[in-house]
Amino acid sequence: MEQDVGLIGFGEAGATFARAGRWAASARVFDCKTDSAAERAAMLAAYAEAGVSPARFIEDALVSVPIVLSLVTADQVLAVARMAADHIPAGALYCDCNSVAPQTKREAAQMVEAAGAHYVDVAVMAPVNPARMAVPLLLSGGQADAAAGVLAGLGFTHVRVVGDTVGRASAIKMIRSVMVKGLEALTAECVLAAAAAGVLDEVLASLDASERPKPWAERADYNLDRMLVHGLRRAAEMEEVVRTLDDIGTGAEMTRGTVWRQRCIGALGIATPPDGLAAKIGAINDSKTDRKADAA
Repeated sequence: MEQDVGLIGFGEAGATFARAGRWAASARVFDCKTDSAAERAAMLAAYAEAGVSPARFIEDALVSVPIVLSLVTADQVLAVARMAADHIPAGALYCDCNSVAPQTKREAAQMVEAAGAHYVDVAVMAPVNPARMAVPLLLSGGQADAAAGVLAGLGFTHVRVVGDTVGRASAIKMIRSVMVKGLEALTAECVLAAAAAGVLDEVLASLDASERPKPWAERADYNLDRMLVHGLRRAAEMEEVVRTLDDIGTGAEMTRGTVWRQRCIGALGIATPPDGLAAKIGAINDSKTDRKADAA
C-alpha cells in the first residue's frame, strides 16, 4: 500500500478490498448508510473491523487522496459522481467501479472531469468473493494506464487496460452479461418447468449428453448459422415450448424472447450463411439495413 485511497461505498466490494488489500487507516471511507439510524452501528463496526478511517461527509474521504474508488449501487452512480466532483482534488483518479451502462459512465465522467480530476471506467468482471484482490478489472479512459499502475500499488493483481475511451470497459461487462445473466435466467426457466413436470432428471441428463464445450467464437458462429438457416422453423417450435411452459405455469418470458429472436433472424432470408462469425454478423446487419431502406 503506497498511497491513500478514498472509498465511496463500503458494501461487499469496498469492505472486501479494504480488508484483503490491508489498506487499514490508509483508506478513508464514506458510506451514506452511516447517516441511517438503523444502519449506523453496523457500518461503524464494519469500519472498525477493517481498520479504515470513517468519513462523516464525502469531502472528508476525498481530501488529498490521489485515487478514489466508487463502489455504490447502480442507482446512486450519478448522484455520487456529482457529489464527488464538488470535492475531489484536481488531478486525482476517480475509478468508477460500478455496474452501469456505458452512457451512464460517460455522463458521470463529464461531471468528474469538469472538476479537474481524471475519470476511469472500471469493470469488475467477476464476484469480488472469493477472488478478492485477484478479481479481474478492465479499465478504459484517458488515464487508464496511470490508474492501472495505482491499482496495482493498492494490491490488485489482475488489471487490464482495454482502451482510452470511457464506456469501453463497461460495454464489455454489460454485453457479456447478456450471455452470463441470460443463461442464468434460461436455467431457471428450464429447471423450474422440468421439476414441475416431473422430468428434471431426464432433462438434465439429456443436456449432459448433448453438451460439447467449444470456444465461444465457435459456439456463436454455429448458433448464428442454425438461426439463419432454420430460424423460422425453430421459432414455430419454440412457440410450442411457450405453450408447454404456459400450461405448466412456471413462466415463459425468456422463451418468448427466443421465439422473437429466432423469427427475426430466420426471416432475413439468408439461406446460405457465409463462413465465419464476423461474416455472419455482417450479413445480418446488412440485411437489416436493406430492410429498413426498403421500408423507408
